[in-house]
Amino acid sequence: MVNFTSFLNEGKNTHLTHAADLVFEGYARTNLAVNFIESVATMLEGNSKSKLNVTRKWDGAPAVFVGINPENDKFFVGTKSVFNKGTPKINYTNADITRNHGHAPGLVEKLKVALKDLKSVVVGGIYQGDMLFTKSDLEKREINGESFIAFTPNTITYAIPSDSDMAKKIARSSMGIAFHTKYTGKDMASMKSSFNVTKKSFKKSSKVLVEDATYFDQSGRVTFTAGEMKVVTREVTKARQLADANKTGLNWLAGENKIVALLNIYANSTVKAGDLTMRTTDFVAMIKERYETEAAKLKREANQKNKIAQGKQLIATIQRNKKSMDGIFKLHAVLNKATLLLIGKLEGIKSYKTFLKRPDGFEVTGEEGFVASDHLGNVIKLVDRLQFSRANMTIDKNWIKGK
Repeated sequence: MVNFTSFLNEGKNTHLTHAADLVFEGYARTNLAVNFIESVATMLEGNSKSKLNVTRKWDGAPAVFVGINPENDKFFVGTKSVFNKGTPKINYTNADITRNHGHAPGLVEKLKVALKDLKSVVVGGIYQGDMLFTKSDLEKREINGESFIAFTPNTITYAIPSDSDMAKKIARSSMGIAFHTKYTGKDMASMKSSFNVTKKSFKKSSKVLVEDATYFDQSGRVTFTAGEMKVVTREVTKARQLADANKTGLNWLAGENKIVALLNIYANSTVKAGDLTMRTTDFVAMIKERYETEAAKLKREANQKNKIAQGKQLIATIQRNKKSMDGIFKLHAVLNKATLLLIGKLEGIKSYKTFLKRPDGFEVTGEEGFVASDHLGNVIKLVDRLQFSRANMTIDKNWIKGK
């Protein structure tokens, strides 16, 4: 598992690891995943004493960086390119935005709105947030007989009943943004990041809807019943037993970089197919097909044979360790099941209704997911991969946005 500080400082961008996929990183990382799942469950049972923090993931786009540059005390907006080495793209004026991002007109429009209206909201520090909407993104929608004001920043459509106070606030706003990360430091190159961002960090504005990633009511009305906790505990116990039984195999796999890289590709392919079940035989078949396809693209026969031989060598390694692979895939499935149990309960509190836009209407969906972090800086994400991740991989974003 990645350490939050080092992970965000490697380019200041976000790519969090799914809990179940930590089985690809060794026995210690697997135990961290199990511990996190158990801690979140304990929190939802209502009597957690740990300092585990759970935040929501907003399905916003683009990612916006905004604040005061400590090197010159000037207000700026931008994308992750504000942290580029050598030539950072930091925008202080509309002219800067056009020059740095003119290749993406939609992004230019949104950054100009952010530059104009976030200046009175962000009065100190540097923050990262996900853009939820600008004025042109807002739509009036009739979904299942109910009237909503809605916006679709990426994959998920967020909808708010038209007669609500929140809908009226959104209609008056020029933009909406969900902040989740704060950066501090003496200069842009040495920025350190943290998750402790709430709405209280910003000034109120009638022009800007500010959301944060805070997960409210962590041990209130959304709690596990005794029966639900029993089910989660059973899965956690099963995961610990499988991890202990496959300790050697887990540590072996963590050292096989090529196999792990292919496992991540294979895991994503199961998401796209709508079935998270991972099997050694299917994994081997994917590797064989992949290497044969790559070999066919090569012109020289010697290179083709070499590529095929590489694939066979990997397959032979996997087959020698088939028992370990089978055990790891079984553990992966248990962690996926436990994760879904947590998500089902975490989604009990939602400030917005969430849908997926389909050709024949709107389909109810969950939120993008949640992020769990501990006081040591370890972070994992909890996502319903068959729902959000699959939609994110397979839905045509241009069609969603009506392009």
